[in-house]
Amino acid sequence: MAASAGPRPGWSRRAQYSLFFSFLAVIAGLIVGLILLVLSLVAPQSYQAVRGAALDVTAPVSGGINEVATTITGLVTGAGDYWDAANQNAQLKRDRAALMRRMVEARGILEENQQLKAALQLREVSGKAVAAGRVVGSSFESPRRFAIISVGTSDGVQIGMPVRAPEGLIGRIIDAGSTASRVLLVSDRANIVPARIMRGGQPVISTGRGDGTIDVRPLEVGKNPFKPGDIIVTSGTGGLYPPLIPIAKVIRLDDDGAIALPIADPSRVSFAIVEPPFEPAALAAAAAPIDEAP
Repeated sequence: MAASAGPRPGWSRRAQYSLFFSFLAVIAGLIVGLILLVLSLVAPQSYQAVRGAALDVTAPVSGGINEVATTITGLVTGAGDYWDAANQNAQLKRDRAALMRRMVEARGILEENQQLKAALQLREVSGKAVAAGRVVGSSFESPRRFAIISVGTSDGVQIGMPVRAPEGLIGRIIDAGSTASRVLLVSDRANIVPARIMRGGQPVISTGRGDGTIDVRPLEVGKNPFKPGDIIVTSGTGGLYPPLIPIAKVIRLDDDGAIALPIADPSRVSFAIVEPPFEPAALAAAAAPIDEAP
């Protein structure tokens, strides 16, 4: 039988030394224990002194171990508190974002309800409204300025009828379908409205510029009667638009005229009403085809 390639573990010098010193430690522990037992029986006061000395020796070690344990516990607790605070902060941010969305939605609903209420009040006051509908779209990028209103011939709408909001004049109907109509805005170049300055009543002409603004010119050449902030209203001349409907507000002077902004901005108006012409005979002239060239 072949001999083993290495020494047996039982014959390892290191293992023998370990076993020997372990045996000595056990014997020493037993001797110390017997000595302390005898000392506690024979000389209790001396035994108390030995216990005090042992306590003095082991106290720093116990204190150090306790500090290490406290530090580790604090680190674990601090990490847990930080994690909880981070989660709470993230939840608060989500709640704040949701609250902001609800606030924006509520504000939009409030503004829409206010516009609807104003449109209904306007319809009740005028007493001649043909139909009331929602402004569902408008053009801002093209040189032509149109808006779509959600009423049509089935509601009594006809081409040429003026369209207004509680804030002021929007324009007039140029195309009418069964349930929707297209409105030529007052800011379109093809829309010319006889008007006057509310301050003093001087007659002027309002013409769209195709860029969202309105050009207003006096009938009397060589004199500029406008001032920034002047309100331009319809005059009733021509028979299509009723008088005293706000059209625009002057923002700056321009040679012998002025540039104004429409008071009823279709981008902010949700509801509008269609009215019959101020004079029925004006409807035929207002229904004439509009040149689509820019």
